[in-house]
Amino acid sequence: MKEFMFLFHGPREPMNILKTPEQSQRHMQKWAAWMGELGKQGKLVSGQPLETATGRQVRPGKQPVTDGPFVEGKEMILGGYLLLKAESYDEAVSLARGCPILEEFDSAIVEVRAIQEMKM
Repeated sequence: MKEFMFLFHGPREPMNILKTPEQSQRHMQKWAAWMGELGKQGKLVSGQPLETATGRQVRPGKQPVTDGPFVEGKEMILGGYLLLKAESYDEAVSLARGCPILEEFDSAIVEVRAIQEMKM
């Protein structure tokens, strides 16, 4: 099996869309159920949310370290990641389609990237 990383791109202020505690709780329950199912299937390796108000970029040479967060678009943030195992890109994409962020936010993206095996 290959390893794949899911990168979750979502709206800058996703919790503003989930206005009530009940909406937030239902959203988190969907995440727990989805990740729990991936775990039962032996697909989930690890994953965590990222803090949205922090980050640093380090560049070559003596350029200053730049504080973040960093976004590719003004409205999107990189909110977290999962590391999974799948037989193929097609299977990984199929697993990504079940992500709750895609149900809640029209502008959300799950980026699926294959982990390249390093040969040393």
